[in-house]
Amino acid sequence: MKTHNIPVIAIDGPSASGKGTVAQRVAAHLGFHYLDSGALYRLVALVAMRCGVDLSDETALSKVASSLDVVFENTEIRLGNENVTEAIRAEACSNSASTIAAYPQVRSALLARQRAFRQPPGLVADGRDMGSVVFPDAVLKIFLTASAETRAQRRHKQLMEKGIDANIATLLRDIRERDARDSNRDVAPLRLGAGTGLLDTTSLDIAQAVDSVLKQYAQIGGEGRP
Repeated sequence: MKTHNIPVIAIDGPSASGKGTVAQRVAAHLGFHYLDSGALYRLVALVAMRCGVDLSDETALSKVASSLDVVFENTEIRLGNENVTEAIRAEACSNSASTIAAYPQVRSALLARQRAFRQPPGLVADGRDMGSVVFPDAVLKIFLTASAETRAQRRHKQLMEKGIDANIATLLRDIRERDARDSNRDVAPLRLGAGTGLLDTTSLDIAQAVDSVLKQYAQIGGEGRP
């Protein structure tokens, strides 16, 4: 089967919008592979911070991106022999990833790695430029969002459940700052693109959001695709 015949559902959106959870559940329901593209940028940030790489050194960061020894196994992310699933979710790592993601050389270094996830029977990919840059021929493109206040509340609840102390006002400020960085960067800015449907989950729970995506996929004949 040619790669372009393998269906891709691209789910883009801002930080803490819930797109990762929605994408994972959609992938599980359809039996598709899943790509958390943001994890790749967080991995670059993690390695860079551990190795003392200057986060303003685009060339050095692109070399880190090119040499990542990473394996995605079910819900686990391994860097070499280390499980870094939780480590890359730290706020410092997420914020650094947002800065790193603005560098063209880093994005270029990760492009082929992301596209390699496109394997039969299909792929659900979440990120910020999945539908616009990485998989422009995706059969379904969704921009999943929620109000900044709702996203801050969700992130706060998530952190507290993990036993991580968090201040909701600080989280809201960080989310707004990251939105501004992601939306205004020169390369692959975060925005609603042509042919992309908006899904606002401010008043939806995860199950309702997943159901909406599955219904949209079914409406385009998704169940009958190869």
